Amino acid sequence: MKCGIIVFPGSNCDQDAFYVMNNLYGVETVFLWHKDSDLKNCDLIILPGGFSYGDYLRTGAIARFSPVMEQVIEFAKGGGYVMGICNGFQVLCEAHLLPGVLLRNDNQKFICKNIHVKSQTPDSFVTSEIPLDKVLTIPIAHAEGRYYCDDDTLKQLQLNNQVLFRYCDENGKMTTDSNPNGSLDNIAGICNEGRNVFGMMPHPERASDPALGNSDGKYLFNSILSLVEKV
Repeated sequence: MKCGIIVFPGSNCDQDAFYVMNNLYGVETVFLWHKDSDLKNCDLIILPGGFSYGDYLRTGAIARFSPVMEQVIEFAKGGGYVMGICNGFQVLCEAHLLPGVLLRNDNQKFICKNIHVKSQTPDSFVTSEIPLDKVLTIPIAHAEGRYYCDDDTLKQLQLNNQVLFRYCDENGKMTTDSNPNGSLDNIAGICNEGRNVFGMMPHPERASDPALGNSDGKYLFNSILSLVEKV
């Protein structure tokens, strides 16, 4: 298996993602510059968090047109595995690889703290190793993380089992108070219909090393490795 980390001008979680995949899991990992036109035969592409192109226009709007994204879109449409974290999730939505949009947090503030999420299904390459009753503690760091889509899209997401994570409290209850940014239906992460493209606002790469005092993010990376490493 080989993993590629996309680096846009303004990415700031690329090194974190590289550390998890390369140092903690021993996966061959390379950086892919936003001007690259070659994905270097990677089996998994990660779009990391950050502020690509300074978040000008709106988050992910300019990054979506980077040369490397043409290759990412083609790769994803061919069934390749793609994961977007925070800003990466925003870019995937702008590229229409995932439905919906990420809007300004309902409190109009940047939020940086640990929150709780629960997996909604084991049927995805990032949730296959997560018990459905397990409450994960994962940090968030965003100003535009409020997931939104129209009613028809939400019905399709629910019907197709595409909602992979929802915000909850420490006991696993999904309430308004446990929703940190006002996301529709407490949605924290979704996948596409083909289940090979995934995006989430929380940062599992920041909760994967026991040295940080929290390794709940490893549940996601264990899931990824259990499936993608077979490629």
